[in-house]
Amino acid sequence: MAPLRIGFAGANAERGWAKDAHLGAISAVPDLIVQAVSARTQEIADGAKALFGAASAYDDSLALARDTQVDIVAVTVKVPEHRAIVLAAIAAGKHVYCEWPLGRDLAEAQEMADAARAAGVHVCIGLQGGNSWAVRHAAQLVKGGAIGRPLSLRVVSPTGGWGAESPPNYAYLQDKSNGATLSTIAGGHTLSAIEAVIGAFTEVTARASILLDSMILMGSEETVIRTCADHLLTFGKHDSGCISSLEVVGGVTDVPFQFELRGSKGSLSITGGHPGGYQAGTLTVTTNPPSPRQPEQVATGIGTQSVNVAELWARFASDIRSGTRTVPDFDRAVRLTRLLDAIDASSENGSTVSLGGQ
Repeated sequence: MAPLRIGFAGANAERGWAKDAHLGAISAVPDLIVQAVSARTQEIADGAKALFGAASAYDDSLALARDTQVDIVAVTVKVPEHRAIVLAAIAAGKHVYCEWPLGRDLAEAQEMADAARAAGVHVCIGLQGGNSWAVRHAAQLVKGGAIGRPLSLRVVSPTGGWGAESPPNYAYLQDKSNGATLSTIAGGHTLSAIEAVIGAFTEVTARASILLDSMILMGSEETVIRTCADHLLTFGKHDSGCISSLEVVGGVTDVPFQFELRGSKGSLSITGGHPGGYQAGTLTVTTNPPSPRQPEQVATGIGTQSVNVAELWARFASDIRSGTRTVPDFDRAVRLTRLLDAIDASSENGSTVSLGGQ
């Protein structure tokens, strides 16, 4: 059977998540090849074409979305550009893998989810951390009663982003209106893992804070004003009855990811550490009392940032081939966006927000 052909919207030979994570992941999944790439200029696209081994290169991502030789459009551009490319790909009958966050706000996410459902195509939202072997293994252990009933969870999720300085190409992450913030990216990925292990939030109380109201662009003296939070605290209750606390800390690289779950008959922890956030690295599950070790990753011998992405790509390819729907989809993205809106509302109003209707 011929491999599924991917078109990468937002490929760059010099930098970016497509280069740093997806390229290695695709190389580790035999059922996938890169067919086309697009970038904001033809020169950048041609450079990416050589690196990615693609057959075609475009300076227009909408043209890539309509390429008849492409089976799956992978959307790895900045969040404000997601909507147009995703909708064009769905209209062309393509399957879509879109990086998280899906859209700038709930309205955009809902529009894309509705379009995908109506078209019947397979879609995947890039919540690779919540789909990692470690998180899925932890969820299975909890569901199987390895630590009894889950009682309380404490999570500390650090990221090097949203600190005192940043590379120039990350300046847009400081503007809340772009939808790519500490709360949505580092927070959203971590909230996804929390819900995977102990169940959906039924209520949440939160405090999103701007501790540093500006940051410096590396290599210059230019200052960018920050309008999004660089620190997030949430306290939640879940449909399992478990309670949780989460601290997302920006500008920190010397603190490991910590996920500590206490149950009625034991405890479970997930540990890891990557400067870009927990979702970009390998994770390890341990329990007390001891339980079976987590399975090996589907892909080995690839870069750390590619490991969890490869897991998601392998499952997505399998879904497309078999007609199953196991990966986090755009409806999952909508639900997570609603949770983030509830966190914003709680922080702004100083209240506890119910999510029972999610």
